[in-house]
This record gives sequence, structure tokens and C-alpha cells, in this order.
Amino acid sequence: MRLRFRLLHILIAGLVLDCSAAAAAPLSSAGITFSDELGGFTVTSVSGSGTLNDPFVVAEDIAGPQEAILVIKGFSPAFGNRVGSHHLTGFAIEKVVTNRSGDDWNLFEMELREVLDQQSPYGDGLSFGQASVVGRPFISSVFPQVDEIDEPYDSLSFHGGIVRPGETVTFKFIVTDTSPVSPFMLLQQPSKIVADLPRHGIATLTAARPPALVRSP
Repeated sequence: MRLRFRLLHILIAGLVLDCSAAAAAPLSSAGITFSDELGGFTVTSVSGSGTLNDPFVVAEDIAGPQEAILVIKGFSPAFGNRVGSHHLTGFAIEKVVTNRSGDDWNLFEMELREVLDQQSPYGDGLSFGQASVVGRPFISSVFPQVDEIDEPYDSLSFHGGIVRPGETVTFKFIVTDTSPVSPFMLLQQPSKIVADLPRHGIATLTAARPPALVRSP
């Protein structure tokens, strides 16, 4: 009887793992793959071709307090530049993010990186369309204000609004590269800030965070 129970337990565990793997499968559109393989959130759908008129639309559910790291694969010179900027490669993206956490969000930060534990310097060529007027301004359905940093790293900080649990927010921006690599990452950090001073990059993957920055528990 005990052996039968153990075999049943193993079978159920295997089915759960199979279902989890299927749910976390990366999604692709027009040759670009968007993956939630590093955890912290779920990519629920992907569509579009990456042009300004037909951007990649990536729908996500974010539940946890940790960074939601979107892994993007397939970006190469062969993909080309679909936004018409001066960069070698580029695409337009619309992110549709649903707040599955238990907290309000009044800040949403994004940061591009080619290496997970290193901020993106000017020399790697990866940016949110640096030095281009194409794809501007960056737009959010909830946050009317956005701060862009392009040196010494590449980040966008959307603020001035509130996304409550169960609500959805959209963001529209472009990603470009003069020497594309695959994969690269988009770090995402929605937050509830109760006090805010100048910032120096996203959360725990960044070497330094201003001590005056206070997040709610």
C-alpha cells in the first residue's frame, strides 16, 4: 500500500511539473520570442510584427514583488529595423500588464540589459531608441509621466498614476540596437512608493539603490 501511494505521488508530481512547463512555454511572433523563463510573472499572449503600426503586443500577469524579467530572443541583423530609426535593428512593443499582486502600483520601471547582472552601457548599442525621435513619446494608459535614462544605463520610469490589484496598464515604446545580441532582457519592476528620491537603477540586480527609497511591505 505504501509503495502504491508513493507511485501515485510521483505520478501526480510529474503531471504538475508537465502542466507548469506548458504554462511557462515561451511565445513567439514574427521571429521574436518572449519568455518568462526566469520567473516572477507570466506571459499570457504575444502578437504583432514589431512595426509602429503593428507593434508586438505582449500581455503579462505580474503577481510578485520581485523583478519580472522578460527574456527576448531572436533579435538579430536579419530581423532588421521595423520602426525606421537610424539603428541597425529595432521594433515597437506594447506591453499589456495586469496587476495580480495585492498592492497598488504608482511606479513602473523598465531596464534593458544584455547581461543579467550588469547594467547596459552606451557601448553595447541596446537602448529605448536613444538619439531618435521615432517612437516618441513613450506612452502609458495609466501613467502620464515617464523619465528616461540613457546613460550610464537604459531605463524608463513611468509614474503619476495608480494601477490597483486586478487592473491593467499598457505601455508603448521602442527597443533598438546597433549591435544586436540574443537573448537580451527587459527588467520590469512595478512598485508602490511612499517616498521617492533620485534613483540609480532597478532593485536587487543593481549594485546600488538610494537608501531614501522606501517601498511598502
